[in-house]
Amino acid sequence: MTATAPPAAGALTARARITAGPDGRGGTDLPVLAGAGPLAPRRTRGTGPAAHVVLVGSMAAPLGGDRLAVTVDVRAGAALRVTSAAATISLPGPAPAHYEVDLTVGEGARLDWLPEQVVAAAGSHLVLHTRITLAPGARLRYREEQVLGRHHDWARGRPPGRLTSRLTVRRAGRLLLDQQTDLGPGAPGWDGPAVLAGHRTAGQLLLVGPGSAPDPAPAPAEGSAWLALPGADASLLSAVAPDALTLRRALGG
Repeated sequence: MTATAPPAAGALTARARITAGPDGRGGTDLPVLAGAGPLAPRRTRGTGPAAHVVLVGSMAAPLGGDRLAVTVDVRAGAALRVTSAAATISLPGPAPAHYEVDLTVGEGARLDWLPEQVVAAAGSHLVLHTRITLAPGARLRYREEQVLGRHHDWARGRPPGRLTSRLTVRRAGRLLLDQQTDLGPGAPGWDGPAVLAGHRTAGQLLLVGPGSAPDPAPAPAEGSAWLALPGADASLLSAVAPDALTLRRALGG
């Protein structure tokens, strides 16, 4: 077991928890919807059987040294869509900020995880780890978008912040995907031809479960590529782009 360093002095620790389950009437109930600090989950109008939760940032975060976490449990037979009201902006501080996301999707359940971008402001370092656990027959649509630097950072010639991100996905107890990216100043080769090649944004769209993966996969946009994952119904679309809008279009948004 790896020891976890204590939070920096004055840093914030906060967790949001969302649990979705069948309501017995063909829809989805939310028996747990709790937030703390800057993480404020709010239920809004859903579509069909799915519940819809919006993550609202109630204060500026994460600042360097903060430790934030989101835990989502979609129980068997439920359907949940999670979005965010705005981008998550990583801000500088005395130490890297940490953001952990744990998503569990039960048998026959569906989760659409579609937050706005994560933006690394100049001088910041965010360490993001997303762990996804899928039961047999679970369906997932997971979108991740990373933006290096804010517009005025680039306009002033300031280097972007750093984003260190890991995505771990297990399906029916077996590892489906485990990858890590490290982007921004201090990361080896991050702006070279094998990584961002001068682009400012990177992202991916993960599709898992019956009817989730396109067949055949559509032709990818410039700077993007489809990757077939183990199983007949799992695929990953990865993309880099010069800006957030172009990236969203490449990912089908």
